[in-house]
Amino acid sequence: MRKAKLFFSLFAILFVFGFTSNLKAQNGPAMYFCEEYVSGAEKSIVDRFYTGPFTIMVKCDYELGLRSVTIQIDKYNGYSFDYYKKVPFTIKPSMKYIYFTDTDLRIDSPGIYRCFLLDDNRKTVSSALVEFISR
Repeated sequence: MRKAKLFFSLFAILFVFGFTSNLKAQNGPAMYFCEEYVSGAEKSIVDRFYTGPFTIMVKCDYELGLRSVTIQIDKYNGYSFDYYKKVPFTIKPSMKYIYFTDTDLRIDSPGIYRCFLLDDNRKTVSSALVEFISR
């Protein structure tokens, strides 16, 4: 009987904490990709593109507080990721919703790529995977 009471008590505590906790899949800035950002709207939000230029979007619930950031892109070689390129950007610290586009922000070789948004100390702010295929 004591074991049943102990089990019921633990279950009740876990049950209460389970309903009061706020679980989120991602609690930081979300990175995603689109073909381009035109007139305040994203065009073709996907994670698979034809080789060529693309736009990186970062959305956050709070101000990022960053000025100098870098987009780093690494290419998957079948076993691990190899450095591909970095593209620096300057943003406003008050930004919560950012699109990154540049002539250097393009992929010319098909494959799977990992993209990072890095702060000025090279700390990862957000990251995501994207695939590029041939036309």
